[in-house]
Amino acid sequence: MNRPDLRSPWVFDTRELVRRPGMMHELSRTFALPEDVGTVVISMKAGSPVDLEARLESVVEGVLVTGSVSGRATGACVRCLDPVDRAVGGRFQELFAYADRMAHRHEVGDDDEDDDEHEIVADLIDLENVARDAVVPSLPFKPVCRKDCPGLCSECGIHLAEDPGHQHDSPDPRWSALSKLLEADPQEKRN
Repeated sequence: MNRPDLRSPWVFDTRELVRRPGMMHELSRTFALPEDVGTVVISMKAGSPVDLEARLESVVEGVLVTGSVSGRATGACVRCLDPVDRAVGGRFQELFAYADRMAHRHEVGDDDEDDDEHEIVADLIDLENVARDAVVPSLPFKPVCRKDCPGLCSECGIHLAEDPGHQHDSPDPRWSALSKLLEADPQEKRN
C-alpha cells in the first residue's frame, strides 16, 4: 500500500495513539478542498472550505476514527438550471487496522469483513475516501432550486416561474387530419 502524503489535509498522524488502547485524540480541521467531491449534477467544488471533525481512539485492532465532514455543495437545478447551493455533510466511523492485524486476518481467511478495509500505513491514516463515502450519499440525487420549481417550458425554454400562465396554442398533431377537413372548401365536400 502506498504511503499517504502527509501534506494532504485528509491525512492524520497516529504516532501518539499507536498500540496504546484507550488513548484518544479529538481533532478539528478546516481546509480548502483539493478536488471536487460529488456528482456531475452537484458537488463540493475544489477550493471550497470543508470542516472535518474527528475522534481517533486507539483500540486493540488499530485506530477507530469517528467523525463528520461538512461543507457547501453547488450545482444546477434539474428542472430550471438555476444555481443550487446547499449545506451538506456526513458522519463516519471506520476502523483503520494495524498492518500486522490485517495480515493475520488474511492468513486465517477472515473474508467476512468488508472489502473496504482501511490500514494504518507508516502511522498515518488517510480519511479522504471515508469522507467521500460519508458526503456523496447526502447530496441530493436531483437537486432543485426550490421544492415547487416548475422548470422550463419544453417548447421555448422560458422559466415557468416567471410566467406561471405560460402556454403555447399549438394543436395536438394527432388532430391534424381533422383540422384539414375544417380548412377544406365546403363546395368541394358537396361534389
